[in-house]
Amino acid sequence: MSYRKLQRTSSQRKALLRDLTTELILHGSINTTVARAKEVRKTMDKMVTLAKKGDLSARRQAAKIVRDAVADVKEDGANVTVQTALQKLFDEIGPKYKDRNGGYTRMYKVMPRRGDGAPMVQLSLVD
Repeated sequence: MSYRKLQRTSSQRKALLRDLTTELILHGSINTTVARAKEVRKTMDKMVTLAKKGDLSARRQAAKIVRDAVADVKEDGANVTVQTALQKLFDEIGPKYKDRNGGYTRMYKVMPRRGDGAPMVQLSLVD
């Protein structure tokens, strides 16, 4: 098998990866366990590759993975503009990495988790 099961059923695992990928898009970095980070890194690299393509087909494929979460709200007088995580992926993150051929994320080791001592990392997008 080429993926980690993360002690979850397939639907739970898919939901976990979708949530962590969306949070990484929204915030730019997340703190999680090493095993989860390695799996999210694969998903995030696929999402950035789709964002670099930028066509309608790629946007629909990415919409299957990225949750419909609000990334930013801008108010300009009576006009209110809401940016979702998918829009942020295609408008900001995709063009940012147009000249890069991979390796869009970076992992830094941090202190183990307090309760069970699980090894933790900070997964962030490369600047």
